[in-house]
Amino acid sequence: MQTTGQELSEEQKSLAAALGRIPSGLFILTFRHGRDETAMLASWVQQCSFEPPQIVIAMNAKRFVLDWLVDGAPITVNILGEGQKEIMSHFGKGFEPGQAAFDGIDVERHGKSAVFLPAAHAVLDCRVSSRAPAGDHILIVAQVVAGRVQNEGRPGVHVRRSGLHY
Repeated sequence: MQTTGQELSEEQKSLAAALGRIPSGLFILTFRHGRDETAMLASWVQQCSFEPPQIVIAMNAKRFVLDWLVDGAPITVNILGEGQKEIMSHFGKGFEPGQAAFDGIDVERHGKSAVFLPAAHAVLDCRVSSRAPAGDHILIVAQVVAGRVQNEGRPGVHVRRSGLHY
């Protein structure tokens, strides 16, 4: 459905509203490539396998970090809790290649894993296992190698007004 530069029909508006009601979590994905690190706010993350435990992440195909996400590459899924607007705002602005993503943010680094955020509700330490195109996004499948709940409470939930944009 093309939406840029044209008015939506009532049927398209209805579809967009219904699609936007699919709830998702709120996540800060952190990435490591050699000595380089970055992060991004994401909402399209879902468990997709029990054995082995795996998740799938839908990422816009224009993200530079996709070049880093080869088989075995580390990704940490930092699951935000309800009300974590400050950390969400920090990472929601996005980062260019080489820009410091973690200035002023408390972090943990463990071996070859990507950055863990101690403020997050929970964390999943993952490794890329495959990728596939999906329209204007790329699906990243990653095996979960470790995880923990770090802070009590409930995970944050995101519902969009429209399923046609973020």
